[in-house]
Amino acid sequence: MTIREGASPHGLVVRVRHRRNPYDYMLDDAALADVLFSAGLRRAESVWDGHQAGRYPRSSMAFVVLDPTAPRWERDEEAVLAALTLGDEALPFLPNAAAKASGHRHTGHNHGEAALVDQHLLGSGHFRYGHSANVRGLIIGASAQTADQDLYEAAALATDLVNALLEHHRTWENQVGPGRWIGEPHPRYQAMVDFFTE
Repeated sequence: MTIREGASPHGLVVRVRHRRNPYDYMLDDAALADVLFSAGLRRAESVWDGHQAGRYPRSSMAFVVLDPTAPRWERDEEAVLAALTLGDEALPFLPNAAAKASGHRHTGHNHGEAALVDQHLLGSGHFRYGHSANVRGLIIGASAQTADQDLYEAAALATDLVNALLEHHRTWENQVGPGRWIGEPHPRYQAMVDFFTE
């Protein structure tokens, strides 16, 4: 687990911790933490501006980022890529953000659709409030603002992360040139067809 912590220009503490790194072919753990931290700093400025303007109820926010490369059979807690907190009051909102991300992963839709419209998709212990975002397969739950503000900030964070990861991938591709695999082929793909020659 890699941790990165610092303050935004307006003094909001930004904390990032990632659990896994599916992008180690192009980013070591410290570099992935830097990508997450940079995106967190942008969100910290947005949250600060929204709070100062009286639109956001808090100058804190929590995010849970799911690993878009995680197999569907992995449990939610194993599929978490990272968590981010902005500001001093964000920590209690992390479970809410996690519940939204999990709900999105489970239903395949923005968690707000289930929480606000299709409550039959939620059972005991599910979170009753708010939105999550999916940008090109990257699911993020966010919490601490209104439902629509959580959606906006989650989508903005996801967009920033997707764009940063694509930029790093293009740099890696230019360095290594053409090929069929990202690094070495995972053994599970060969195992899937081993039966053919038995």
